[in-house]
Amino acid sequence: MNISVCVGSSCHLRGSYAIIELMKSSLERYGLNDKVNLGAAFCLGKCTEGVSIRFDDEIVSGVSEQNFDEVFKTHVLTPLGL
Repeated sequence: MNISVCVGSSCHLRGSYAIIELMKSSLERYGLNDKVNLGAAFCLGKCTEGVSIRFDDEIVSGVSEQNFDEVFKTHVLTPLGL
């Protein structure tokens, strides 16, 4: 699975770096570092809806620290069968 967190201006201002840290710690917690490629993207085209994350070919917008756990479960754990 490939995951890209937007770090463009709008997403940066909405907390994309905090989301990256949450993603890193969640991948570590579930032992998924060998199954997931985590990277950054400079723009996913959803500037008014950020923070945006691309999970393979699907873009999910409006990710925040408050809803991160649900997004992670829905878009990472469930597709990986966990």
